[in-house]
Amino acid sequence: MTSTMEQSNRAISNLEYDLLTALQNKAAAIKAYETYIKDAEQMNSQPCVELFRKLRDEDMKTAQEIRHHLQQVMQNGRM
Repeated sequence: MTSTMEQSNRAISNLEYDLLTALQNKAAAIKAYETYIKDAEQMNSQPCVELFRKLRDEDMKTAQEIRHHLQQVMQNGRM
């Protein structure tokens, strides 16, 4: 754990960094799912299309939740 003084010398807090990293990972996954959906469509595999859409939609929902937490942390310094 870092002291308040050490945290104030950083551009962003560890928590902000963690949330940004988690959001970036979700964004990358969402982008990848778009490719997976197209691949499954080309193979006429509707069950796989549905699975990848479900996974994409869940990650989109989670990304929104992460954004909300990030906004709160950036505005208030904590959640």
